[in-house]
Amino acid sequence: MIYPSCRGIRLRFFLLSVGFFLVSSCHAPPPAPVDQRPPPPSQKINFHVVSSDETLFAIAWRYEKDLEKLARANGLSPPYTIYRGQRLTLDTNRLPPIVRAAPPVKKQPKKATVSASAEKKGSPSPVKVTKPAPKLPESLPSVWRWQWPTQGRVIRYFNSTELFKGVDIESHSGQAVVAAAPGVVVYSGSGLRGYGELIIVKHSEEFLSAYAHSRQIFVKEGQMVKGGEKIAEVGGDPANSKRLYFEIRQKGKPVNPLNFLPRK
Repeated sequence: MIYPSCRGIRLRFFLLSVGFFLVSSCHAPPPAPVDQRPPPPSQKINFHVVSSDETLFAIAWRYEKDLEKLARANGLSPPYTIYRGQRLTLDTNRLPPIVRAAPPVKKQPKKATVSASAEKKGSPSPVKVTKPAPKLPESLPSVWRWQWPTQGRVIRYFNSTELFKGVDIESHSGQAVVAAAPGVVVYSGSGLRGYGELIIVKHSEEFLSAYAHSRQIFVKEGQMVKGGEKIAEVGGDPANSKRLYFEIRQKGKPVNPLNFLPRK
């Protein structure tokens, strides 16, 4: 009997392995195509068209902009009157320089005369103006401390990546909501989507606070409030009837309220 050599055995095994691999590859499905295209860039909003009953405070809050910078970018001065259909730029990175006005020169008033034809024509019809911004006091309290806007434990914490960058405080319907610090009410209403009945209080040129999903509001725009003063009650829509949404903004940007509120 003749036995095959070791070299012959190895050669046959190699040829069988190659053949099996070729047969298997013929029946294997082609690999799934991989899309190498980069994801589309996120859309950046550069302009806002003013609608009825909007204020510059509400627009600045919606886009997380500093009010003073947004006003300067659009050439606005207090009381920040804006018009329906007005196109506002949201770019607050390139601001025009502040121009100091020269002191006015006193002139003798001239007697105005109106022609008969002008009297017949009358004055032009006024342009529709949105709700004016509330008149702010000349000065706000310079020294104050934050306090909790309502009683209860935090059930949702601050997250800078979420759409609503505040905290939810567990409470019950009808529970009192108080101002977290003294200031002036700059917004009161339901014009900002997702916040329900909303109150925004300005405490200084740097800080604002917001109280959302209220059942009843006891303050109006332009009203001064003290720290701890009752401004609303918890209990908006059924989905938010047992919690208060609270937010603090510093120079227009949301910050973690727990960094400012006293520890419990």
